[in-house]
Amino acid sequence: MNAPTAAPLAWRVTPSDHARSAEQRAAILGGELGFGNIFTDHMVAIEWDKARGWHDAQVRGYGPLSLDPAAAVLHYGQEIFEGIKAYRHADGSIWTFRPHANARRMQHSAARLALPQLPESEFVESLRQLIAIDHDWVPWAPETSLYFRPFMIATEAFLGVRAANTVSYLVIASPAGAYFSKGVAPVSIWLSQHYARAARGGTGAAKCGGNYAASLLPQQEARAQGCSQVLFLDPVEEKYLEELGGMNVFLVYKDGRIVTPELSGSILEGVTRSSILQLARDRGLRVEERKVSIDEWRDGVASGDIAEAFACGTAAVVTPIGELKGEGFSIGDINAPAGEVTMAIRKELTDIQYGRVPDRHGWLVKLR
Repeated sequence: MNAPTAAPLAWRVTPSDHARSAEQRAAILGGELGFGNIFTDHMVAIEWDKARGWHDAQVRGYGPLSLDPAAAVLHYGQEIFEGIKAYRHADGSIWTFRPHANARRMQHSAARLALPQLPESEFVESLRQLIAIDHDWVPWAPETSLYFRPFMIATEAFLGVRAANTVSYLVIASPAGAYFSKGVAPVSIWLSQHYARAARGGTGAAKCGGNYAASLLPQQEARAQGCSQVLFLDPVEEKYLEELGGMNVFLVYKDGRIVTPELSGSILEGVTRSSILQLARDRGLRVEERKVSIDEWRDGVASGDIAEAFACGTAAVVTPIGELKGEGFSIGDINAPAGEVTMAIRKELTDIQYGRVPDRHGWLVKLR
């Protein structure tokens, strides 16, 4: 579905007529930000159709979308999204982390959902264009950031079951507070034994809303059990770890190994996940991407062979797992402190993102 792009898109910027004042913005950024509750004054929009390809790139005021009730996204779920952050460094400059990796993942998601693939360069430029006008929304407080939500939706008004011929790519942004406002602490995870997140050959490796919708009911079950997240097993043998509702999972062994489930076609290829694998190798840890059974986790903790467990994703970066709970069992101890390797990797990764240590892998891209 790719249309050739002869030249970079021409951008049109229309400042919002309802932008918050500097005083209003300062009051918002100085308050409790949370995650995904507050949005900046502007948004990005790029249109695509089968005849013209990508066109009409613009930055405009944040506001409601106008969709025909027959728009394909509303009926067949033809949509994808990404999550990526902008970080303010000590000198006031603004950077993002591995945007080309997010751009490639969005292309892979688009291919799976029969959507057009936005060029990497235009993905990165869309972030830069939004920051150019909304840079004052990037917070200064420690461990805060501006969270970008790029997404793509099928907009064609047509009820036939086929790929849409008109699509919109949009980016909105939300200032995000520190994920662990009271300090990083281990969490409890619930093992879902009745639901599957995705199946091989399905959309598990794509970042699309349907995968997350399917995790919401198990997530409610986890909350009812006093857990903050849900872990899914493979849908075939129902014994191998896959991923959490929105995060990848890692186990740290006392012999220096760090193990994570292999990308099986039903696991999302996390950008944070791949970054952690590289940092682990840099530390001399032996990295293993392979099948990991729930029994291996249980037995490894019981014997002491598995010393730590953690989850990772864009929002929380790295979250220590203190306890895995399921029907009639628990693994680990919620009162145990976060693991040494877990916290060292978390610190190194966040230090890179905020510019506190050298970026030896060239992961940071300056936006302003």
